[in-house]
Amino acid sequence: MAVKKSAAKIDFEKSIQKLETIVAKLESGDPSLETSLKLFEEGIQLTRSCQQALEQAENKITLLTQQNEEWLADSEQDITETDAGELLDDS
Repeated sequence: MAVKKSAAKIDFEKSIQKLETIVAKLESGDPSLETSLKLFEEGIQLTRSCQQALEQAENKITLLTQQNEEWLADSEQDITETDAGELLDDS
């Protein structure tokens, strides 16, 4: 599974680099209209791909944060219950 994660990161990084290259070519004004249209189309596809990758990362962060908050809440509850039990045992 680590291979998928690193492959996804590499794909994202390569996509960003390729998108930067496309933008530079389009801004230079050198390509023909036909080439510019092809580059623009490729840039749109790369943008969508990168956006999806970012959304997936955001969803994963949200899920992990929620899981951590639930774990912390459970841990606090366990500590409170343990403290209450110790107080009752001391009486």
